[in-house]
Amino acid sequence: MEDDDVLEIDISNNSWTYFDRHTDSIFTIFKHPTLPMVVTGGGDNTAYLWTTHTQPPRFVGELAGHKESVIAGGFTAKGEFVITADMNGYIQVHKATKGGEKWVKFGDLEEVEEVLFVTVHPSLPYFAFGANDGSVWVYQIDKDSKSLVQIMSGFSHSLECNGGVFIEGKDENELTLVTISEDGTVANWNCFTGVVNYKLTPEDFKNIESPWVTIKVLKNVLAVGARDGQLSIINNDSGKVVHSFKTLEDVDDIAELSIEAISWSGSANLLAVGLVSGDVLLFESQQWRLRRTIKVDDAITKLEFVEDSPILIGSSMNGKIYKWDARTGAELFAGVGHNMGVLDFTVFEHGSKLVTAGDEGVSLIFKTD
Repeated sequence: MEDDDVLEIDISNNSWTYFDRHTDSIFTIFKHPTLPMVVTGGGDNTAYLWTTHTQPPRFVGELAGHKESVIAGGFTAKGEFVITADMNGYIQVHKATKGGEKWVKFGDLEEVEEVLFVTVHPSLPYFAFGANDGSVWVYQIDKDSKSLVQIMSGFSHSLECNGGVFIEGKDENELTLVTISEDGTVANWNCFTGVVNYKLTPEDFKNIESPWVTIKVLKNVLAVGARDGQLSIINNDSGKVVHSFKTLEDVDDIAELSIEAISWSGSANLLAVGLVSGDVLLFESQQWRLRRTIKVDDAITKLEFVEDSPILIGSSMNGKIYKWDARTGAELFAGVGHNMGVLDFTVFEHGSKLVTAGDEGVSLIFKTD
């Protein structure tokens, strides 16, 4: 065997503990709002509940019944319910009993061919999802009738509805959702009436038809990112595009332009944008000037600022998870141990604990301090 045929595998691992019950890629991970508990959903057509404060993690339960890869979900604001969705369009809701030790099925839905995202309202018992046919759906988890009640189904997008965010209203009489689509449109919905409050089309973005794939909100300002590297800032109150620009220009492959991750830091006035190219771009959110760039050697999969701080967490297809000071670009921590990409993560204890979703089917817990 020639020397250059030797396959070197890096087996360095600085994780604290791991969860390896999945038998395929873990596509999504999300945490309970009050308990040290996560749900992971994977390519093995199932979702698991498990704890993050013990070594090894304690298995809480399986959310069985999915027929395809579990790719999205979330807990309601108080953690009473958990929603999981798969690529066959099947959605399940489970309810906590015994203080979260047991989870029982509350209801299920099968409205669409494929669910592309799920978003849960930050304070009220509603969730929304978007589908591959461009449709948008909003449901209420109604404890009184013990059922899932359809609040809205909307058809304003002509292609895939790739993402959506609820806008926190003044009270429970306001239910507003903003969705994005592959067709270059952004729609703001009154979920109770199904009326589109405003709809932005490529004409509103200087006639640039950008396939939107990511959306994040800070108060009344939306940032939307596209597959072609276009980033737009929208004032949600007026429905006006405040700023629109191409984040990267010189790339060898157009696929590298795709904006896979966006995160706001209100306290540091920063917007972080992560691309397939491995670039993390940090814009100051007053004049939208590029403050700095952090470069990673593979695609960025997710970015999240630690609760209103300048500390930024990011994951990559290179199998690592990072913690940076976004003001200086300094790397504070790099978590290694995955032998494939990190597809998702969640943050505990103000960024001192990170829990990953690995493409090879393993979840790692890192302590970063």
